Amino acid sequence: MASQNRDPAAASVVAARKGAEPSGGEAPGSVGKRLQEELMTLMMSGNKGISAFPESDNLFKWIGTIHGAAGTVYEDLRDKLSLELPSCYPDNAPTDKWSALYDVRTTLLSIQSLLGEPNIDSPLNTHAAELRKNPTAFKKYLQETYSKQVSSQEP
Repeated sequence: MASQNRDPAAASVVAARKGAEPSGGEAPGSVGKRLQEELMTLMMSGNKGISAFPESDNLFKWIGTIHGAAGTVYEDLRDKLSLELPSCYPDNAPTDKWSALYDVRTTLLSIQSLLGEPNIDSPLNTHAAELRKNPTAFKKYLQETYSKQVSSQEP
């Protein structure tokens, strides 16, 4: 549902698109335009389980949220990500080898998909891969770890 991706912080981006003076964190030129377009696309996409918004008025720092996909061990869990975007965009890329293949929305969808269907035959985390072979044990470990993280972040 598109409404899950609406955020009051996006109002400053919309105002900037309509010609308002950009704040100190606004992105200049074509990069800023692309990021503004990505934000609008993400807000209107209706993709369930993902959202992302610029942190304050800074279009280069976003906070993303991924909800675990239905039918996976992550189903009832949610994770926040801090996204730093400058090195991903052409005006800021160190070389001309930058590609527009992924945007913020497709990156979040890819992470969500990888969480639901990891390749445990070629793991970076061998402990997680071993646990993953037993879905019940993995879900228990995941929920315990998640609960600890959530309780440590509460004020």
